Amino acid sequence: MRPAPTILHLDMDAFFAAAEQAAKPSLRGKPVVVGGVGVRGVVSTASYEARVFGVRSAMPTAQARRLCPNAAYLSPRFTLYRQVSDVVMELLHALSPLVEPLSLDEAFVDLEAGGVPAETAAVRAVGERLRRDIRSATGLTGSVGLAGAKMLAKIASEAAKPNGLVVIEPGTERELLGPMTVRTLPGVGPATAETLRRAGIHTVAETAEAGEAELVRLLGKAHGAGLYAMALGQDDRPVVAERDAKSISVEDTFEVDLTDRTRVRNEVLRLADRCVQRLRAAGRSGRTVVIKVRNYDFSTLTRSETLRGPTDDPGVIREAAVRLLETVDTTGGVRLLGVGVSGLADFTQEDLFAQLATEREAAEAATAAAVEQAAGEREPREAEEERPRRWYPGLDVVHDEFGAGWVQGSGVGRVTVRFETPWSAPGRVRTFAVEDPALRPGEPLPLVGGAPADGQSSEPAILPKFLSPELGDTGSVGEEISSR
Repeated sequence: MRPAPTILHLDMDAFFAAAEQAAKPSLRGKPVVVGGVGVRGVVSTASYEARVFGVRSAMPTAQARRLCPNAAYLSPRFTLYRQVSDVVMELLHALSPLVEPLSLDEAFVDLEAGGVPAETAAVRAVGERLRRDIRSATGLTGSVGLAGAKMLAKIASEAAKPNGLVVIEPGTERELLGPMTVRTLPGVGPATAETLRRAGIHTVAETAEAGEAELVRLLGKAHGAGLYAMALGQDDRPVVAERDAKSISVEDTFEVDLTDRTRVRNEVLRLADRCVQRLRAAGRSGRTVVIKVRNYDFSTLTRSETLRGPTDDPGVIREAAVRLLETVDTTGGVRLLGVGVSGLADFTQEDLFAQLATEREAAEAATAAAVEQAAGEREPREAEEERPRRWYPGLDVVHDEFGAGWVQGSGVGRVTVRFETPWSAPGRVRTFAVEDPALRPGEPLPLVGGAPADGQSSEPAILPKFLSPELGDTGSVGEEISSR
């Protein structure tokens, strides 16, 4: 344990939803839910206004709609989120060479490695300045935790949410952790918590009182010993600047169960190609191919095959994924498919048989393309353009006459667009035919760059936990929304 709180944990507040509110003035101060908008979608992030109604991350979107029917349900815009994340990470790297990103919106920083004095006042000043810089550069807010260990810094940032800063002074760890639920500790999931509950252990203090020997008996040597150390507030894990990915994978959930075997196979091939693209973008190769199949009844199966050496050859990975699929019964219906590669390496091992298979596949593809081209000469080339466009809620669009806006919704051949920018007042809504030639997809606009509209505040709707009183009647939020 460090003698000063020089480990910083930053967690952006409701990141995806907050970015959407910053980009869309009409949604500021109102419930916003980002995630899958289909029947089988899952909530990725909910704004604090939506959380008042019980909406949470990883909740089915259908359940969220029942809890908060008047929220704005938007598809994710990862291009925007990555742009904002890059700005935030650059600010963190200015503080220290040791920055450990955990996701787009979360990271640890070793301030000691950045030359910050090991004094509470000094690290607090750095944390406050970081929060101001993030707000100035992105228009968003982040919560900061400072402590002498990674586990404690993360707990502190959670207590600071939203838009706050909490410092845990060394020596106060036991007193702080004691009354917290055991689920607060890293590595304690539902199964571990249930095992501890059956043993009469509910809080961190009770975990420490149980002793290392009892925890080892209940959970095994490694998990039990590690949990006991954390219950005492001990965590010597360093901030690691580079974290090697253990696997790369992609998956899709389908709105309607797939029952056609050919369609399932084609989806696996498509996912395998996407996985290879991500693999190559990361400059990696892998030797174990994994498929994931979730059936109509939510039962989930995984199958894997280890190759003779690491590869990033799309033909090899496609063939392996199809072989694995043949071992799975999909006749009942498939709601989710995934393809992944593990056992990652920085080199590839050439495989003669794979090369031959790839060459054969390329020849077959060339033949199919020739046939398709011949058929295309007999059909209008405009056929591809005549396919209906899909306008997802939240999508950036541009209209030749009205400029930049975003899709509020679509259906029955119509699409509704609100025309506004991050620095404008709430914009007007207009409806167009889905095939209107003047309407086209756009690119995300910067969140900071124009003058904010009068009266349009992006301050969080709820004070940090350590400052806010108990939540009172939340009916006013619902009344405001229902009156729109």
